[in-house]
Amino acid sequence: MTTAETTPAKTTTTEPTERTTEPVTHPTLPVATGRQSAAELWRAVRAHRSEALVVLLLTLLASVGVVAGPLLLGSLVDVVREGATTGEVLALLAVTAAAVLFGAVFTALALRAMERLGARISADLRERVLARALAVEPKVLERVGVGDVASRVTEDVEHFVAAVPLVSSVFGAVVTVVVSALGFASLDYRLALAFCAVFPVYALALRSYLPKAGPLYAAERRDAAERGRVLLESLHGLPTVRAYDMQELQAKRVEVASERNVSTALRALKTVLRFSVSMNAAEAVGLSALLLTGYLLVTSGEVTVGAVTAAALLFHRLFGPLGMLLMSFDDMQRAGSALARVVGVLLTPQEPERAPRSPRGPVSLTAQGVRHSYDTGREVLHGVDLEVPAGTSLAVVGASGAGKTTLAAILGGVFPATQGQVRLVDDGGPVPVGELDQDGLRDWVGVVSQETHVFAGPLRDDVLFSAPGSTDEQVRDALAAVGADAWVRALPQGLDTRVGAGEHPLTASQVQQLALARLVLRDPPVVVLDEATAEAGSSGARDLERAAEAAVRGRTAIVVAHRLTQAKACDRIAVVDAGHVVELGTHDELVALGGRYATLWAAWSQR
Repeated sequence: MTTAETTPAKTTTTEPTERTTEPVTHPTLPVATGRQSAAELWRAVRAHRSEALVVLLLTLLASVGVVAGPLLLGSLVDVVREGATTGEVLALLAVTAAAVLFGAVFTALALRAMERLGARISADLRERVLARALAVEPKVLERVGVGDVASRVTEDVEHFVAAVPLVSSVFGAVVTVVVSALGFASLDYRLALAFCAVFPVYALALRSYLPKAGPLYAAERRDAAERGRVLLESLHGLPTVRAYDMQELQAKRVEVASERNVSTALRALKTVLRFSVSMNAAEAVGLSALLLTGYLLVTSGEVTVGAVTAAALLFHRLFGPLGMLLMSFDDMQRAGSALARVVGVLLTPQEPERAPRSPRGPVSLTAQGVRHSYDTGREVLHGVDLEVPAGTSLAVVGASGAGKTTLAAILGGVFPATQGQVRLVDDGGPVPVGELDQDGLRDWVGVVSQETHVFAGPLRDDVLFSAPGSTDEQVRDALAAVGADAWVRALPQGLDTRVGAGEHPLTASQVQQLALARLVLRDPPVVVLDEATAEAGSSGARDLERAAEAAVRGRTAIVVAHRLTQAKACDRIAVVDAGHVVELGTHDELVALGGRYATLWAAWSQR
């Protein structure tokens, strides 16, 4: 029999904080440099090098066809001026039409090939980023919050994916400009030099635009992530927000974050509009220089009218590619900022791969000298020592803010302790929790918290997330074990009923039963329930407690108890206060002790 223990409690006081809506700096995942982003893109292209070579070849052929049209039309002008026959004119027209058709066909093929390549690169990036986001160390996720990660794997990935077709078009435009420059040179080098007059004006415009655009778009993505974080915080904490009448405060925080995001976006828009005006000026300067040079060369008899016509048509034909190329700097800056944040996820440290070790026989759990501090530096657990023998249950009780949830998370391996160690002990000896990766750890420890998610899709799939290879019979057995079989059978399509957002609604108790059924199906030897029955109303409280008892039966269990009747059913009870375990023993021992637990039980019994 265990002996009840008690230790002096430490009290802490906190000063009230003034409510504020001022922006606060919040830690985020890393943001990649331009070199790192480019390296990731190059890696993606190399992974599809054969398709990339096909795109390059098709784009070159398309550009040749596009440039051939104006050159042939220029020749047509000279032929007509020289008095060619109708047959000669028609023959040249046919060749010109064939060149235009050639260019159109290969342009379409190049665009299709580029879209296919872009889709493959986008899909690869999505999969890699999502896989890395799911592998982010829990302590990192705890520090940066869900909002930053969610915005990167959704909004930022979408921004980059939306820009992939643009990248393809930019590549095509670059090839067209290079081939067109060669076309100018084939006409007369002086016409080519006149064409180059456009570039100093473009350079001045870019010199003014680029230093402003990059930081603006990076700031816009950061502000969007902060807006998402504040919004998610408000939605996830809605019960608390309502309980403390903080709706107006939270709405103001969302409004401030949204206004900051809109303000940054408007500054970026004004910058790109000024850049557009500069581009139009550059086109006017370039065309004027080309026509003036052509006039002087024609009047001196050094070039033909057809050559100048071809040069003017080539330049006019380049308005689209050049304009798109330069205007794309706007979208490319946005995409670059998004890509830097996406690649930042890939740069985030993930858990090192460790050799898997499956549990052998019954498993006990020990915690020695467990201390924990969050980023604020305030220690919330102070040297906790616990031992839970194999097959027994330990309830953890205490006031809100005592450190129960932090202790449960550390015991369950959700994140590591700042100091101290948690070990799992089976027939093969002790295994520190920190030496198991998340996949391996879940073979040892199952965790069910108060915040349970219902995945959108058939209810069967929702349960199967914990053990994908299970049969329908095993799923039904798991549901029956936690008392959910009756209401599942009553669903419109049984296990095939779609649940989750926008689908068949489930009560809070049913959601928790699903989480417990997942636990039963996974069948880990150790379980941690962090107030897993707290969401149930009084009508379903006893049913949910019975479900929790069934889920932990025969396992080593740590139960953060919301109801003291649940704590009473456990083999031992640990009372946590201000980060210390101040009492430890059975229900009867602690009641007889007359300490904290006895006071809590007396108050509970009178309800």
